[in-house]
Amino acid sequence: MSIPKSELILNPDGSIYHLGLLPAEVANTIITVGDPERVTQIATQLDQVLVDRTRREFHTVTGRLGNKGLTIISTGIGTDNIDIVLNELDALFNINLIDRKPKKQRTQLTFVRLGTSGAIRSEIPIDSLLISRYAIGLDGLLHYYKAADVRLSEIENQCNRLPSCYAVAGDEDLHQSFASLGPAGITLTANGFYAPQSRKLTLAPKIDIINEVREIIHAGLKVTNLEMETAGIYGLAQLLDHRAISINAILANRVTGAFSSQPQKTIQSMITRSLEIIERL
Repeated sequence: MSIPKSELILNPDGSIYHLGLLPAEVANTIITVGDPERVTQIATQLDQVLVDRTRREFHTVTGRLGNKGLTIISTGIGTDNIDIVLNELDALFNINLIDRKPKKQRTQLTFVRLGTSGAIRSEIPIDSLLISRYAIGLDGLLHYYKAADVRLSEIENQCNRLPSCYAVAGDEDLHQSFASLGPAGITLTANGFYAPQSRKLTLAPKIDIINEVREIIHAGLKVTNLEMETAGIYGLAQLLDHRAISINAILANRVTGAFSSQPQKTIQSMITRSLEIIERL
C-alpha cells in the first residue's frame, strides 16, 4: 500500500515537507544540533560542502569530512521538532518517495547530538563534556508511539511523581566510541526551559524536578543533567532501527548556580573532539 499524500507530505520539487531535502542530499551519519548557527560553526570544519539548505528552523549542511559523508542539521529546541526531523530523515532513506512505499531493504542511520546542557550535581564541572548513556523523557513524545520494546521499566518505576515519564538508552557501541570525551550519565529531557527544569523567574514551578530525580539510579549511573532533545532522539532512533548518542557540553550547574564564562570555547572543543571520532566511525 502506498502511503497517502496527507501522511507523507512532499514539496513540489519532491523534497520532504518540513526539511526541504531530497534523498541524495543527506548522508547516513548525521549530527543534530539545536541552534541553526551551530550548523555553520561545524560546517567550517568540513573538507567539502555539497548541500547548504535552510527551511524554517531546519538548517542542513551535507558534505565530506575526509572520506566520510556527513550531514549536520539543526532541529530547533524540543522533542516536537525531533519528531519531525527523525521521521523525515528516515523517510528520505527508507521510503521510496516516487511510489510512496517503504523500501524492503532499510538503511541504518547514525545520529550524534552535539548539544548544551545543565548539570544537576555539584561535582560535575562547568565546561566539561558528558555522554548520555540513558535518557528520561518528560516531554511525552514516546507515549504516542508503540514503544514498549524500547522503554526501560527499571528506570520508569523510579520516576514517582514525574509527569509523562519514559526512559530509553543510547546506542552501546556509539557510547564506547565516544567514551573518551567524558563520563556517562542519565540525562533528563524536559519539555520546557523554565518551570519544566525547575527554573523560577516570575513564575514558580509546581514540581522540583531536580530533587525528584536525584535518587534515581540505573546500572550504577545517576541522573546528571537536563536538556530538551535526547530522550526523543534515543526513543525514535531505536524504534526506527537507527543508532544514536548524545554529547552534552555542560554550560551550567543548577546546584551551584554557576554558568560558563567561556561557553563558545567549550562548544568548539566538543565539536572538534567529536568530529575526530565521527570521522573514524
